[in-house]
Amino acid sequence: MTTSSSSSSSSSQLAAAALLVSVACFIAATSNYHVEAADPPLVQGMSWSFYTSTCPKLESIVKTRLQEVFKKDIGQAAGLLRLHFHDCFVQGCDGSVLLTGSAGGPSEEQGAPPNLSLRQEAFRIIEDLRARVHKECGRVVSCSDILAVAARDSVALSGGPSYKVPLGRRDGLTLATRAATLANLPPPTSTTGQLLTALAPKNLDPTDVVALSGGHTIGISHCSSFTRRLYPAQDATMDQTFAGNLKAACPQAATVDGTVNMDIRSPNVFDNKFYVDLMNRQGLFTSDQDLYTDSRTRGIVTGFAVNQSLFYEKFAVAMAKMGQLGVLTGSQGEIRGNCSRRSTGVESVLESAVEEAVEILAGF
Repeated sequence: MTTSSSSSSSSSQLAAAALLVSVACFIAATSNYHVEAADPPLVQGMSWSFYTSTCPKLESIVKTRLQEVFKKDIGQAAGLLRLHFHDCFVQGCDGSVLLTGSAGGPSEEQGAPPNLSLRQEAFRIIEDLRARVHKECGRVVSCSDILAVAARDSVALSGGPSYKVPLGRRDGLTLATRAATLANLPPPTSTTGQLLTALAPKNLDPTDVVALSGGHTIGISHCSSFTRRLYPAQDATMDQTFAGNLKAACPQAATVDGTVNMDIRSPNVFDNKFYVDLMNRQGLFTSDQDLYTDSRTRGIVTGFAVNQSLFYEKFAVAMAKMGQLGVLTGSQGEIRGNCSRRSTGVESVLESAVEEAVEILAGF
């Protein structure tokens, strides 16, 4: 009698879970719309309409160019979004990740392990956008602001929400160290507890953390970022079929670090399917899958999986909060004439002025 009752209870739970996932899968998802979420407080010097008079065409310039870029390669959207994340978490949203080293090679920040897989094309796209914006408006818009707008448009043009971006950042004057980079970019092996502890000092609460993790709904990952969940023993929280597919794509004896899609359901669409993946034990990273395992964040994951509008709303709020981490405003920083080089000092300013003149004459 007890066995029958237990079996019936398990069947009911499985049926309920299946129904929940089915509902999540049929949420209307991919059409872009504007999110009107409650505005978080702004850092002094930041504004929702910072360039209204000095560069009114900023957002249209960025969006028009990115539409052209994504028409050829939608994968660049994930690259730009990730570049913004990695910039803001290390030393604040000051464009430091865009800076090369003194000899023109990678800086310590760019050369740190978490940043080695940043798409080089993403850096080139930001510099291209910088040149276009400065050609139209003069040198009034920072590289860090251009990166923030490009990240928003990467989300929107991938089918996700469009949302307001607070602007007014200045570009940083200081190169970030390798140590600071490693200390501020949580690895994919992180547990939820480690993520919450690491991001709490940045004023990001559990809802923010789960929402920002949703950025993994687009893009790819290198096998080396998750194969420890496959070999030598498979992570017990991973779905068997999913694990089998990953092992086929990332064999243990592989000599080349392959790649797989972050979201198996809609890898090129910014939607809530990432959370459906987690509910089906198909999260790629420990840092993702553990969000559904941990009782502190499981309900948030479920809520986003069944309500895409809720995810979009919370993602917009979290991005506004993250996008103001450690920002420099006013005279605290600079506006670079080249996103990869600091422009302080007479020689650098003259060099940037010459570059601007050449670009204008060439009709860049």
